[in-house]
Amino acid sequence: MVGLLCLTQPTITTITTMRYRRARTKGGTYFFTVVTYKRNKILCQRNNVSLLRESFRHVMAKHLFTIDAFVLLPDHLHCLWTLPDGDRDFSKRWRLIKSYFSRKCDDKYKHTPSASRQEKKEQAVWQRRFWEHLIRDEIDFARHVEYIHYNPVKHRLATAPKDWEYSSFHRYVRDGMYDLEWGAGGDITLDETIGRE
Repeated sequence: MVGLLCLTQPTITTITTMRYRRARTKGGTYFFTVVTYKRNKILCQRNNVSLLRESFRHVMAKHLFTIDAFVLLPDHLHCLWTLPDGDRDFSKRWRLIKSYFSRKCDDKYKHTPSASRQEKKEQAVWQRRFWEHLIRDEIDFARHVEYIHYNPVKHRLATAPKDWEYSSFHRYVRDGMYDLEWGAGGDITLDETIGRE
């Protein structure tokens, strides 16, 4: 299991020496959750939406990948990416996207970095890490797409996926993969293990 680092109760010594392991499959499809520093609600500000798009375009021009599904919320985002055959370096892409955004965003969205962040010349805009899950099959893919598109409703930011502007849900409707009313007027039962794999 990817997220399992030790089977016994960890000691303080174990925690400080463990290395974080990630699933890395060349050409794989991955689900990601990326969160702002201290969950600051900055991402849906108009200028930051544009800057995040610019950050993705900038990185995608040099390091190709496909965004299969996406949702942007005030303090985090979820997305599905498929990497090119032979490529498994999603960490580099996230580092470049977060770095580009952090360098160019308005200072009012930046917090005073901790001493360790200052040593590494990091801005306090994003949480350092991100959550990733390697998609196993078509069913797993579909469940994660549904989770992404229903997320604004789950967080009570919209009454239906169609009402949330920053989502690939609208592309899926245009492509005939969803009915416009999907997720409206009632709770969708989602796989509760998503985000906890």
